[in-house]
Amino acid sequence: MGAAPMAWVLWSRYLTMCPTDPGWPDRDRFVLSAGHGSMLLYGLLHLAGYSVSLDDIRSFRQWESRTPGHPEPFATPGVEATTGPLGQGAGNSVGMAIAERALRARFPGLVDHRVFALVSDGDLMEGVCCEAASLAGQLGLGRLVWLYDQNDVTLDGPASLSFSVEDVAARHRALGWHVQTVADGNHDLDGIDAAIAGAVAETERPSLIVVKTTIGYGAPTKAGKAAAHGAPLGAEEAAAAKAALGLDPETFFAVPAGVRERCAERAGEGEAARSAWYGRLERARTEAPEQAAELERRLGNGLPEGWDEGLPAFGPGDRLATRDASGKAMNALAARIPEFFGGDADLSCSTKTALVGFGSQSQATRAAATSTTESASTRWRPRQTESPTTAGSAPSLPRSSVLPTTCAPRCGSRRFPGLPVVYVWTHDSVGVGEDGPTHQPVEHLMSLRVMPNLHVVRPADANETVEAWRHALRRTEGPTALVLTRQKVPVLTTPNGPPVSSAAVTCSGNRIPPGRRW
Repeated sequence: MGAAPMAWVLWSRYLTMCPTDPGWPDRDRFVLSAGHGSMLLYGLLHLAGYSVSLDDIRSFRQWESRTPGHPEPFATPGVEATTGPLGQGAGNSVGMAIAERALRARFPGLVDHRVFALVSDGDLMEGVCCEAASLAGQLGLGRLVWLYDQNDVTLDGPASLSFSVEDVAARHRALGWHVQTVADGNHDLDGIDAAIAGAVAETERPSLIVVKTTIGYGAPTKAGKAAAHGAPLGAEEAAAAKAALGLDPETFFAVPAGVRERCAERAGEGEAARSAWYGRLERARTEAPEQAAELERRLGNGLPEGWDEGLPAFGPGDRLATRDASGKAMNALAARIPEFFGGDADLSCSTKTALVGFGSQSQATRAAATSTTESASTRWRPRQTESPTTAGSAPSLPRSSVLPTTCAPRCGSRRFPGLPVVYVWTHDSVGVGEDGPTHQPVEHLMSLRVMPNLHVVRPADANETVEAWRHALRRTEGPTALVLTRQKVPVLTTPNGPPVSSAAVTCSGNRIPPGRRW
């Protein structure tokens, strides 16, 4: 209720979307990082014209409903990201902004959208948000806007009990962000409008808009209190809130005619934007056929012809660590797959994940793309929780396997929507002894293998490592984890052997049945 004014201004005046085609490629992205406020998003989707009905809203938080307690892209049309764990949506939005910039440079005129996220006090307490903000500032992601719902309330009480000395606005300025504040987010729609306009106009830095709000705004006894955070208001309080807001207390699940009219206008504007985009794509098919075909291949999750030709092969008698074999395979793949993109947490010299000759994203370069390829590394540096969070569309996210517990929430948020991310975990814990007992947590393999829809591959030698990469890139319905050694191991298989099968890489009980909701 407190975030509704800023959300309404954004959706009714700025967000470019097409409810009849939720997956239209060049739509603006809206990520509700404050996922516990999911009813706000469902209400916006219904008003905007997405296929979220009033019956769906009546079924809020019920089993098998399309309106679960936190947003899920596979459950609800129009939802862009899973945002259960706090901070994950903010990290996702940074990854989306990275992807948009790389694609816009590669496909000018065909990719041109923005990323907006609604973040909360709880989000910005999370370390992952600070790491995401640090990376966004470093890269100068000027098409990223965070609206911060600063209501100073968490589930157990005032946020100031644990979040009172930190100046969030100053922190983001120090991280290279463009920062604005709206002092009265409950009433000042013009101020919110001006701030969003200012953020859209800023192209060199990501933007944070601090909007001071009242949680449960309008509820006479619960507004501004933790009681409005996660529980229903109750019939009496809801009726009183409606009366305070000028609504009929006896009317349920109703939308004023004026709101319907404005939303219909916005839907028409979205349809026009979508049609114009498809017109540009059709012209590109004639004027720039190679560019158009390349974009359509990627949108269809296809791989370029000959993508796995030239991969390294290893003969009997060779001895090398599977991390080394993986590095050779990655560089061969990057040469043929222009969208092969990832990053590392200041570990590439050890994980062997550097893409040699492809450069890296930085604030100085401003874009990862050239006329032919986006293959590049993002220097996450030791942003240990952020690195696997940001690039949901990136093929590789290298990590050290002694630290997969820091990735667990990110693995979870990618398994169910089926994002084809590849995690590269080197320093296989079964074989790492000299670094000490804390660097040999052998339970990690088991914990990874019990995650539904996460394929875990632990290749026995260099040739199996190459085949594991083939399997990972052919897979389009979920993430894959490659667990690799730092020790040299003998080559046991012949080159170009049979590909790794699904049955070989994960327990059958870990597969999600087709069409099943979890």
